[in-house]
Amino acid sequence: MTLLATVRTEVRRDLHDEDATAYRWTDTVLDRHIDRAVDDYSRASPLETKSTLSTVAGSRDISISALVPRIRIVAVEWPVASWPPDYSRFSVWGETLTLDVPSPPSAIENAYVYWHKAHTLTTGASDIPDLHDGIIQTGAAAYAALEWASYASNRLNVAGNEAWGQYYEFGNRRLAEFKAMLRALPEQNRLRQHALYPAYDASLSTSQSRDPGP
Repeated sequence: MTLLATVRTEVRRDLHDEDATAYRWTDTVLDRHIDRAVDDYSRASPLETKSTLSTVAGSRDISISALVPRIRIVAVEWPVASWPPDYSRFSVWGETLTLDVPSPPSAIENAYVYWHKAHTLTTGASDIPDLHDGIIQTGAAAYAALEWASYASNRLNVAGNEAWGQYYEFGNRRLAEFKAMLRALPEQNRLRQHALYPAYDASLSTSQSRDPGP
């Protein structure tokens, strides 16, 4: 498990910003770029999470406020005692998931919610595979370099007449690498997703189909 401080150090190495007495980027600024890279990574390769939530007697609504940090709801299994699993149609509005079923649950019952969760990378916790650290570092370095290039382009006396262009070129090159890495990630997860339910279509924000299961 690689933590934030280690990733930050690697990003500084990539940016050639390792002189602690004269950092070009503060830790706070680099952490912001790392967070942005983690957000992008999470959308390309989220944590596939299953949570058990409780229904309300006589209501089709289920609160999903506890499912954080949430990217999207993928599927809902209700009732849970069926085999093959019984996946229900549903819609989401705000923090409420509504079962699209003819009759609401008659009692407090379990419902299994399958959802995509954003990754965590902090000073004390990380759930990003060590193998993917380089992806985060590449994205963060790209965003940091491009921000500096944008800042310095109108302040040539700060970085020299050529420095901003070099950062711009470096940032765009790293950003292209980062996007290519992200595009490759869904292929690794697609088979696992298909084994459970049809792949989520991001263009459909609320309407989702019932699937009788494998």
